[in-house]
Amino acid sequence: MRFARVWVSLLVSACGGVTPTGAPPAKTSGGEAESPEQACLAEAAAARSPRAGGPEKITLSHILVRHRDLKRPEGATRSRGQACLKAREARERLLAGGEWDEVAKKYSDAGDATGGKLGSVSKGELDETFANAAFALDAGELSHVVETPRGFHVIARTE
Repeated sequence: MRFARVWVSLLVSACGGVTPTGAPPAKTSGGEAESPEQACLAEAAAARSPRAGGPEKITLSHILVRHRDLKRPEGATRSRGQACLKAREARERLLAGGEWDEVAKKYSDAGDATGGKLGSVSKGELDETFANAAFALDAGELSHVVETPRGFHVIARTE
């Protein structure tokens, strides 16, 4: 699947854009600057809600980045924060026009067999957090980083 520049422009606007370069770092409740890992983890933990009246099934692909603190890390040695940042970097590459297959191969721990393509799925087939994020997307839209018990995901709704 090729992420055309026009499509990427739509994604950027639909997803709220990317953080502008040079923007001041977010502050924690104590007033100190939030680290990139902390900011990524907070974004990944943000609650998402599926669209009301949406379809029963949608077609998805995802990039999965695992970390060592998972119940099943499957060999991952990176920290949770490092995994979040790696998923965010994959998302940024896609938004910059990267081809899905190339980005998935470089960043995803989901395996090469499917290239992260999940096919047509219903909410009940997915982890609740993943389903909420996926079913909040419009066709052709790319999610922000999403954390589930399997790791960090970047989800693309293709249909």
